[in-house]
Amino acid sequence: MQRVDIKLGFQCNNHCRFCVQGNKREEYPDKTTKEIKRILKEARKKHQGVVFTGGEPTIRKDLPGLVEYAKKLGFKVIQIQSNGRMFAYKKFCENLIKKGVSEFALALHGHNAELHDSLTTVSGSFEQTTTGIKNLKSLDQRVLMNTVITKPNYKYLPQIAKLLVNLGVNQFQFAFIHINRIILENRKLIDEIVPRKSEVIPYVKKGLQIGINAGVNVMTEAIPYCFMQGYEDYIAEKIIPDGAVYDANWSIQDYGEYRRTKGKAKGPNCLKCKYYKVCEGSWKEYPQIFGWEEFKPVKK
Repeated sequence: MQRVDIKLGFQCNNHCRFCVQGNKREEYPDKTTKEIKRILKEARKKHQGVVFTGGEPTIRKDLPGLVEYAKKLGFKVIQIQSNGRMFAYKKFCENLIKKGVSEFALALHGHNAELHDSLTTVSGSFEQTTTGIKNLKSLDQRVLMNTVITKPNYKYLPQIAKLLVNLGVNQFQFAFIHINRIILENRKLIDEIVPRKSEVIPYVKKGLQIGINAGVNVMTEAIPYCFMQGYEDYIAEKIIPDGAVYDANWSIQDYGEYRRTKGKAKGPNCLKCKYYKVCEGSWKEYPQIFGWEEFKPVKK
């Protein structure tokens, strides 16, 4: 199913240390309600699904009305991508469901408040997000989770997986950090936030296996095939739907193509790998820092 991702703006009630949006909240104003409705109407011509994202879409007062408008336009899937904090308020959840939301994609980056809150830099965010998950599941909603893999949390991925299984989520994903411009240009931040891919893999696989054993849909994102031997079926890039992304003051009409040709890169040995044609490689910023030595081609 073709889907469109609409970044409503970049304001957020978290300030995550690893956020790929960097300092866009200072650089770009939020889209107006009128502008978003225009985008929705235009996008519906080619897309059956819509994702409201940001920034943090749930802090916008017009979100319920935007969901209702998307529903009237005939979008079959309406997803809210969120840090999950506002879903701690059950009436807020009920209103969005009534308006037409069909999926909730939330983010959790630690197995406890100490770790999660240190990464979001907001005290109490772990409690609100986990309460939000519980509220949504009590309302029989489809809940998809994302955990960004960082240096502070990668050793705790199995514990995060156990927590998510216990919370009853429908799916969880471990996404390797997409290094933003601010981190890329600051060696201290690199050392604090960005792990080596080769170091995280044992913990990724243990976390995935916990989900697999529990019958939960699991996947990874931005981890090439050469690291995922034995778990190749759980690489998200194989199933990420194509479609458009409306970003700050620009749009990308085929984000899949953009991701493969401009966002990611392959190294000098990748041609020797049997997965060359299906693998997207790594976000290009990672080898700019660490090089290609870790990427070992899988023999054909």
